[in-house]
Amino acid sequence: MTEAIAALTGACQQVGLDATGAELVRAGENVLYRLPGAVVARVARPGQIDAAAKEVRVSRWLQESGIPVVRVVPGIAQPVQVDGRAVTFWRELPDHREGSVDQVADILRQIHGLQPPPDLALPALAPFVRLKERIAETTVFNTDEREWLLAHLQRLTEQYETLPVGFPPAAVHGDAWGGNIVATATGPVVLDLERFAYGPPEWDLASIAVDHFTFGSLSAEEWAQFCTCYGHDVTEWEGYTVLRDTRELRKVTFAAQMAAQHRHLTGQARYRLTCIRGEKGPRPWHWTPVA
Repeated sequence: MTEAIAALTGACQQVGLDATGAELVRAGENVLYRLPGAVVARVARPGQIDAAAKEVRVSRWLQESGIPVVRVVPGIAQPVQVDGRAVTFWRELPDHREGSVDQVADILRQIHGLQPPPDLALPALAPFVRLKERIAETTVFNTDEREWLLAHLQRLTEQYETLPVGFPPAAVHGDAWGGNIVATATGPVVLDLERFAYGPPEWDLASIAVDHFTFGSLSAEEWAQFCTCYGHDVTEWEGYTVLRDTRELRKVTFAAQMAAQHRHLTGQARYRLTCIRGEKGPRPWHWTPVA
């Protein structure tokens, strides 16, 4: 956290913003701070300059395309680089809550229907990004468990390379759920553009399916409503289980990563691992959110 504060302070000095009294909003893959003047600063992990630059481009593109999205603070060349970290500055949203299933489905359908221009330079979807690193770095799992996770990762990587035909590749959010497509008094807004990419739209749809079938956080009625609003049930596609299992693996390793910083999450990380290893019966497993 000390490094994130140092990066924030240095970036604010470069662009003429005041970092005094910065309020921590969230510490996860990225660290978010609230600044005076309704500005939110996003401090990325080291080495994420390109990803941060993409977020800025995507925000502007979605805005131009008529899709409501979080907006960068104008008049600042972004991202700002400090000691290998990217810092971006965003307009703070008004009061908001998780988007409804209808709102999430509608926004995803709009995003998937866009044709990204070449100059947007969207990267190919990378569903396994950072998973090897997370597994190698975790202290929550023992050697045998890490080896099982690596073998599971290898199996899924091979299966992903031979996915059956589905929807044509499109722009995808990459981390779709109600917390990243939020509801405000004036309508939904898209957030967290870090994983925005070009790939199978089913990746976004599988994310919502996991909320229902794995977490149990969406009711059967809400899941049916989502499928009706979007116009497709991804679980009927033959490639769904590969994406589901990949999503779940990401959730396991993220919980392990968070447990390194917050030891009370160790139990949840270990519980998730036992679930995907088949030791806790059928889904839903009712996992508890860790961030």
